[in-house]
Amino acid sequence: MNNKTSLANLGWQPFFQQQLLLEELGSFSPARIIEQHKSIFEVATEAGVQTLTISNSMPSFTVGDWILLDETGNFSKILERQSCFRRKAPGAKVSEQLIAANVDTAFIVCSLNQDFNLNRIERYLSLVYEAGAEPVIVLSKLDLCAEPESYKEQVQMLNSALCLEMINSLDSKSVSALQPWCQIGRTIVMLGSSGSGKSTLTNMLLGIEAQETSAIREDDAKGRHTTTRRSLLSMPQGAMIIDTPGMREIQLSGYEDGVAETFSDIEALSKECKFSDCQHESEPDCKVQSALESGELDERRLKNYLKLSREQALNAASISQRREADKKTGRFYKKVIKESLKLKGR
Repeated sequence: MNNKTSLANLGWQPFFQQQLLLEELGSFSPARIIEQHKSIFEVATEAGVQTLTISNSMPSFTVGDWILLDETGNFSKILERQSCFRRKAPGAKVSEQLIAANVDTAFIVCSLNQDFNLNRIERYLSLVYEAGAEPVIVLSKLDLCAEPESYKEQVQMLNSALCLEMINSLDSKSVSALQPWCQIGRTIVMLGSSGSGKSTLTNMLLGIEAQETSAIREDDAKGRHTTTRRSLLSMPQGAMIIDTPGMREIQLSGYEDGVAETFSDIEALSKECKFSDCQHESEPDCKVQSALESGELDERRLKNYLKLSREQALNAASISQRREADKKTGRFYKKVIKESLKLKGR
């Protein structure tokens, strides 16, 4: 990224400008988090890039966030997010992990090979819809696929209104199909499993070898993970792009609205079921099961809908219970400290 740039080139929009108080206009500088490390963030302002040391008093940040810095370059406050990507933290840890903030468009990258997976695309769509961004399905490695139209038809059957492009990430003319989403002031995030071609596509859009790439494994067409941290990078067209580490384990948490929008056809059928709490399994007068029997609804899609619905509800409940337990622990410690101080004062 250049030492100096305009706020517009960093993705500044009226939504953020409207949050500034009158007294903040002259003495505070907007800054955007462009890279995340263990103990520091790199932030970009109109004056250039600087580092910001993370402290316990700060709120949770992620790449893409807009913050205000005071005259000495210290953190003042975080601005409200226009969109936010989050997931349940990987593994057994009961918490949420922020992925990216203030994204306009998410390129859901899926390769046209054995790694093509409709269930995974639906999972990413739920993530994007819940975040409040626009999804664009990008089917990559077009040059290696003999029958790309069959894959395209499968995706369009999920939702005919989905924006979809098939590209060869190594061909600039092919990648130019994505330019409408890459204009100045816009921010894009790359989502997709390892080996789907996210880093190769990022390099082509940036016009530089910004992200290391590696070949896929020939035995299963899956890739070796190459991006190791989230970075916000400037594109020649004026947009910003976030390349995230490959996320094979994306557990949804509290994504009821995102799942509902991804499976809007099933949600519409659910409203016609006899029982409002219908589980769409063996209940009488279940419109979802009727659609399945008639061939109107695909069994794979229904199974994935039920799976993601249960998953997001279970994870949301687990995180809620953990937060309540943490609150109770905090109240207990405060009580112990208070009683301790009383005894000392006697």
